[in-house]
Amino acid sequence: MAACWLPVAMSNNTNPIVISYGGGTNSTALLWGMHEKGIQPDLVLFADTGGEMPGTYLHVGQVREWALGLGWDFRIVSNADPFPRKRHKHKSLEDECYNNTTLPSLAFGFKGCSAKWKRQPMDRAVKEWDLAKATWEAGGKVERWIGIDADEAHRSAKLEESDDPLFIYRRPLIDWDWGRDECVEAIARSPFAQPGKSACFFCPAAKKREVFALAREHPDLFARAVAMEEHAKERLGSTKGLGRSFSWKELVEQGDSPLYREVIEQDCGCYEGGDTDDG
Repeated sequence: MAACWLPVAMSNNTNPIVISYGGGTNSTALLWGMHEKGIQPDLVLFADTGGEMPGTYLHVGQVREWALGLGWDFRIVSNADPFPRKRHKHKSLEDECYNNTTLPSLAFGFKGCSAKWKRQPMDRAVKEWDLAKATWEAGGKVERWIGIDADEAHRSAKLEESDDPLFIYRRPLIDWDWGRDECVEAIARSPFAQPGKSACFFCPAAKKREVFALAREHPDLFARAVAMEEHAKERLGSTKGLGRSFSWKELVEQGDSPLYREVIEQDCGCYEGGDTDDG
């Protein structure tokens, strides 16, 4: 069923508001913007894959402490949490890949890892939430606010409006006309540092320069990513590794030259695009 998107201005103040917090620029700006505008969410959810970057865990912890200080309900959820009919229990997305001798589905061109380790635990938490159940029993709906900014409105342009029986989805950053620059400016007004990109340390969507940076700055995490590749190597088919058309191990080994070392010491100056989980 397609989502029903409505502007924040049409929000019914009696509807519970749930924030899908990704830990990146957009969702952090969304929380700060709500605070500036005097809007209080009823529930903030962060889905932990178990493989976030150290900086993301630090940032999320700081934002959560701030939110709890305001009296907001900020919960960290995970697909590792037990629930009925679960056949296998994996401690993290990394653990699941090892147990199944494979790589994150994005390495094969699919997005199942995000659906399973981000969306599903959030959906389950909302459906088990007492306020949501009471709202639905009374015939109401729950609002889910998503951090899609005004520069990436195309991400939801094709969604058709429909009457979802449980949820109303809103894109407040678009309604506020906040693009990436405005989100960065909003965080600059907050007590938080700029969070940058939020993604698993072994995410197949990582750019090559990000793989090199991981190897240089977090060699322990890079070693775990390479170990995942090596463990799944015999079952990858045409996929070469976490880079789909190349393995991270070979990329860094081939780049280990004087030229490579000179390049990675320089600031690439690239504009960091949208967060992988702020949608």
